Amino acid sequence: MKIALSQQNYILGDFQYNVRKIKHDIDKAIKDQAELIVFSELCMTGYPPTDFFYFEEYYIQIENNLEELKKLSHQIGIILGAPRKNPQPLGKDYFNSAYFLHQGEIKQIVDKTLLPTYDIFDEYRYFEPNNVFKCIEFKGKKIAVTICEDIWDINTNSVDEMNWQALYQTTPMEQMESQKPDLMINISASPFSYSHSEERKKVIIANCKKYHIPMVYVSAVGGQTELVFDGGSMLCNSHGDIVYELKYFEEDYAVIDPCDMNQAVKIQDCTEKVERKYKAIVLGIRDYFSKLGFKKAVLGLSGGVDSALTLALAAEAIGAENVLSVLMPSQYSTDHSINDAIQICKNLGSPYEIIPIKENFEQIKCSLNPIFKDKTEDLTEENIQARIRGILLMAVSNKLGPVLLNTSNKSEVAVGYGTLYGDMCGGIAVLGDVYKTEVYELCTFINRNSEIIPQNTISKPPSAELRPGQKDQDSLPEYDILDAILYQYINKQQGVNQIVDMGYDRALTERIFKMVNRNEFKRYQTPPIIRVSSKAFGFGRRIPIVAKY
Repeated sequence: MKIALSQQNYILGDFQYNVRKIKHDIDKAIKDQAELIVFSELCMTGYPPTDFFYFEEYYIQIENNLEELKKLSHQIGIILGAPRKNPQPLGKDYFNSAYFLHQGEIKQIVDKTLLPTYDIFDEYRYFEPNNVFKCIEFKGKKIAVTICEDIWDINTNSVDEMNWQALYQTTPMEQMESQKPDLMINISASPFSYSHSEERKKVIIANCKKYHIPMVYVSAVGGQTELVFDGGSMLCNSHGDIVYELKYFEEDYAVIDPCDMNQAVKIQDCTEKVERKYKAIVLGIRDYFSKLGFKKAVLGLSGGVDSALTLALAAEAIGAENVLSVLMPSQYSTDHSINDAIQICKNLGSPYEIIPIKENFEQIKCSLNPIFKDKTEDLTEENIQARIRGILLMAVSNKLGPVLLNTSNKSEVAVGYGTLYGDMCGGIAVLGDVYKTEVYELCTFINRNSEIIPQNTISKPPSAELRPGQKDQDSLPEYDILDAILYQYINKQQGVNQIVDMGYDRALTERIFKMVNRNEFKRYQTPPIIRVSSKAFGFGRRIPIVAKY
């Protein structure tokens, strides 16, 4: 059986756009004489599900577009993802479903069984779980269709390399195993993290080994605000060998035959985690701009490593000519910082403007003099400078239209080393899920062929330059130690005692925990963060502001 795999980039809620793309690949698959074409989870609506589902007009569009797609199924079978209205009065209003269209009809609907509610997922908010398990019969084959999470609850006892705890009481493939399916098809919208593609492959391989059946896996690709979907659709044979793999971070299409185990292996994965992070962030920026109809960006370029990296990533995503850098030196800024900032703009061919802030700063201090009187300058004056820069950047954004890119890294966001309504402004946070040590890794990756980011920017001690001779390490632990503890606390969810048992100083660990916890209120007010790790700040990490832990 010739099966077309369609890996596409959808826009959440844009039915006209999504269905046009679906129709395009259906026509292509018919010309390629494929017998079946498979699309990703919720391809008609885009993923993740949102409160759009509460609008009746939303579901009417789903029904209307299904009628249009049914007309294209006379020459080919179609498996695609879309919500289905729950016909029962009890339970959630919808199912997350895979529709099987053929001969102008909806031949069968398979509903998703396992509805994740951990980390970034909240599917049980919208969907009712499936409790009916029946293979699809097509062209003399029995096909076990599952949806994303449905294959992740495999019985790990039978597979040596899998040691994850089962999260659910039902495993869909175990329910369908007695029907003796010939093929598994999983449609998915699998959000990216830099280690997830490896985990995903292990799950697919484990399923194929356990059930001794090949699997066609089709996932979405593209950026959706905080989330990035990396694609990587594939065919895995019944022995657990990945025999065909589509591209990562790009739309792709292929026609394969699950019974042909001799077809050429096509492995497209990025082998290095740093390259995956780079491509994910670039895709996240590009789709954030293109899907919202924005063309240009602006950022504050300090001469430091974070803003330099943000500029380089944005230049790759939307074109260097479309990213305006604003240099805003104060009396504390060093000449080399200004020169470094100008140099990266020249290296990239990107425009820049220089707006000194000393006069603005002095004027504001003068205005506050009657209230502050003879109080010593402290963090207040540092924050004033950051907020002046935020005002200037937002003014440029308002007047000229570019979207402001936030340049704060994850280490700073974690411990509150940033100023609300100042350097924490922005439409999208480019580095908010990238620790400071990872920032340097990404800079090295970008400079792998030629010097884009000036070496002096990378090698000099990081500084906010808000007071004479200031260095980040005046206020923070060394970044390699800070990031290691932050990673264990945030990404691995380890407590103080567990981290101390790893060899870290207790007093330092407790200090870092307190810094993270007391700055939760700031993170509630930050821009959306492009997620590249297994645990990013935002809706995937739900910590109360008012709490004691």
